[in-house]
Amino acid sequence: MSQPELPPYLREQLARFDQTQQNLQAVLIQKQQVELELAETEKALEELTKASDSEAIYKYAGNLLIKVQKVAIVKELTEKKELGGTRKMVLAKQESRFRESLKELQTKIDEAVKGKAPQAAEGE
Repeated sequence: MSQPELPPYLREQLARFDQTQQNLQAVLIQKQQVELELAETEKALEELTKASDSEAIYKYAGNLLIKVQKVAIVKELTEKKELGGTRKMVLAKQESRFRESLKELQTKIDEAVKGKAPQAAEGE
């Protein structure tokens, strides 16, 4: 038993809906990674405020631990935090656009299905 073929317009809208959902999912994953990195960076900065200026501080560089100046690492982490905040904001805007696009596509699909439903009901 085969299903009736969908009209081209509806197939196109469903394909766009699926693609937009995949794009939204990718953005959500990226946003989650950025938020995790931001939290780690903020925690590191918080710990650095507790350390004295003369205390030895190390950072990972690949498989190595390298001794760094507190001032240099605070500057590096602060820049990383700012960059992460900007990236998070961009991803939030993308997320919002994809969610809005999904709503619009859902409305178009619903209207197309409703428009077709009475025709199908007449044939029954």
